[in-house]
Amino acid sequence: MKKDKRHIGQILIDAGLINEDQLKEALNNGQPLSRALVQMGLLTETQIATELSKEIKIPFVDLSEYEINHHAATKISEDLARRYNLVPIDFEEDRLVVAMLDPSNIFAIDDLRIITGNEINVVIATETDIKNAISEIYKLETQVDDAVEGVDSDVGEEGEEEQIEIGKEKGSPVVKMIDSILVESARQRANDIHIEPQEDGVRIRYRVDGVLHDVTFVPKKMQAAIVSRIKIMAHMDIAERRVPQDGRFGLKVDRKQIDFRVASLPTVHGEKLVLRLLEKESIMIDLNKLGLEKNALSMLTDSLKRPYGAVLVTGPTGCGKTTTLYGALRTLNDITKNLITVEDPVEYKLPGVNQVQINTRAGLSFAAGLRSILRHDPDIVMIGEIRDYETAKISIESALTGHLVLSTLHTNDAAAALARLTEMKVEPFLAASAIECVVAQRLARRL
Repeated sequence: MKKDKRHIGQILIDAGLINEDQLKEALNNGQPLSRALVQMGLLTETQIATELSKEIKIPFVDLSEYEINHHAATKISEDLARRYNLVPIDFEEDRLVVAMLDPSNIFAIDDLRIITGNEINVVIATETDIKNAISEIYKLETQVDDAVEGVDSDVGEEGEEEQIEIGKEKGSPVVKMIDSILVESARQRANDIHIEPQEDGVRIRYRVDGVLHDVTFVPKKMQAAIVSRIKIMAHMDIAERRVPQDGRFGLKVDRKQIDFRVASLPTVHGEKLVLRLLEKESIMIDLNKLGLEKNALSMLTDSLKRPYGAVLVTGPTGCGKTTTLYGALRTLNDITKNLITVEDPVEYKLPGVNQVQINTRAGLSFAAGLRSILRHDPDIVMIGEIRDYETAKISIESALTGHLVLSTLHTNDAAAALARLTEMKVEPFLAASAIECVVAQRLARRL
């Protein structure tokens, strides 16, 4: 660190960590004092950084234990991070929190302020932790560069895209790059990955806590390889680029099973892909941990105890409606009850629950599935989503004839649920009689 060596040494002596003779030996080592003391085995980097933190009253952060905000980290380039031995790690309101080896480097702080447009809050971290963090954060950029080198031919006209072959071997650069994108999205707890063809390249973004963040931008010649690789993983038709397609695949990340739902969309610049992440463990959350207010939670649990009626969960796409339904099923799952679900897709296999996967190609819609399961003596029925009049009609009738029905609706608030059912031609007096509880929810960002 760019402090007077003897001053740092005196701090360490006053702390009782080294003595005068050890300080002299380290100063004669020909290396920066901190590095010399570590190499001599007298102190650790953490001990030195902690004492310096106390002296200059700047917080010390152990980056090995810190969950770095990827959006903050990628506000600067890898070259800048390595040049100044620093890494942005988080935001505090509009200020960027930066871990530095040398917090006295005002030139680095000024450059960061100009480049990012943020005011800077400085914390201290060890050199090893900073270098490890930089390597991990910018690993994807390195893999993009490697993948670009591995693709020799540019993408020409749209009709030529299918001529490009991606690497078939497991360790090919393209495969490694895509695997890294998928793994990193799961580690950042992203809800969606957006792969968006542009005129001059492909933009890749993650949606984290409801907000889209840029991850990387890859050259146009990588477009066909990226799209083909993901479509193969999702068992989609790679030759068909004119119509939207859907697919899915699973991946284990850090011992957690993640399901990816893939949707393609033809655009003027090529196929756009959106991958929705579904973490099976997070779906099976207890109702008490959903963040509901005490009064709202009490109303919901009381409604679930009733032998019949409808409990509806509303909110926009991606707000956690399915998670709430699974939490309710987990509460209701009992050996004395017959639970049947109709889902598209079945996101988590529940022991003791009869789950039906919708298959529209085979004629098994929500309405058809619901009609069938009512002949199987259910106590509790869960319908993934009420989408049309027939499903709504059967759901309401089931709730009125001795079944507890759980489902979701796409409305912005609880009151709009009744209006939505009325729009589907369900008689208002029937809906009012059948519905026991409507839960309106949003996905809130973590603080």
